Amino acid sequence: MSHKEMNRRQFLKSTLLTGAALVFQPIFSKQTVLSHADLVPLGKTGLKISRLGLGAGSNSGEVQRSLGHAGFNKLIRYAHERGVRYIDTASSYHTHTWIREAIQGLPREDFFILTKMSGLPDNPMKELEQYRKELGVDYIDSLLVHAQVHPDWVETHKRLIDAFEEAKHKQIIRSHGVSCHSFPAIRKAAELEWVDVNLVRINPQGVKLDTEKETYFDHSTTDSVPIILGQIRQMKKNGHGVIGMKLIADGDFTNPQDRKKSIRFAIQKSDVDAVVIGFKSIAEIDEAIENINGALQDMG
Repeated sequence: MSHKEMNRRQFLKSTLLTGAALVFQPIFSKQTVLSHADLVPLGKTGLKISRLGLGAGSNSGEVQRSLGHAGFNKLIRYAHERGVRYIDTASSYHTHTWIREAIQGLPREDFFILTKMSGLPDNPMKELEQYRKELGVDYIDSLLVHAQVHPDWVETHKRLIDAFEEAKHKQIIRSHGVSCHSFPAIRKAAELEWVDVNLVRINPQGVKLDTEKETYFDHSTTDSVPIILGQIRQMKKNGHGVIGMKLIADGDFTNPQDRKKSIRFAIQKSDVDAVVIGFKSIAEIDEAIENINGALQDMG
């Protein structure tokens, strides 16, 4: 073999190897970038939910309703464009019909709609049917027993629990659970196999969180935080989906640094699947997205 032919073969071999490296390099070096819009698993439900949700119940929905229909529609549509597909509401917020109007014309499967049933209706299935009509949907992704504070809520609300189970079997709802506002109630929720989804109040400042008192709004401190984190760990151990709420303490965190601190804590240290924030402006959505994405990037 001539020296000239050997050089030619070496050149071709080198070229092929270099080309292969260029082809396969992006595949092996590409890293997944986590974001607020990721559709993440929600516990054992088999459902996925956007990491960030839009709450339509600030001050029992008064904040969102004060935007007027045009303003509310704009808010929902903007959130949808930014990948925020989880909408959180409740019958007591009086925003069901507002949401129906806001999402009209958009694919139903784009949204994860969570609502809550307050009180103890005589006919929960009839009440649920009303919710579906108000929301303009065939099914509801998650239905929760709303704002429980007593440890015996399972017994006192058995009528709701049985009805929710029936609705899930009929595929009227896709998951069920509870939102709690006290330690006695949340401890019970954390241990129950029936619970698919928990809505849990969390922020590192300890503002408007659960306490031992069986009341909706007791004065709380940072002492509540480790107890709540412990209950979240128990929920996750039992396969529950966990959504963090009250990150902005019902709007009390007017300092941007407080909001950033709370969001970073929820994303990096609380082990929740998703978070929901009651927005009233596009700027607030943008800020939350920036804070969440920044927290995720810092986690590597």
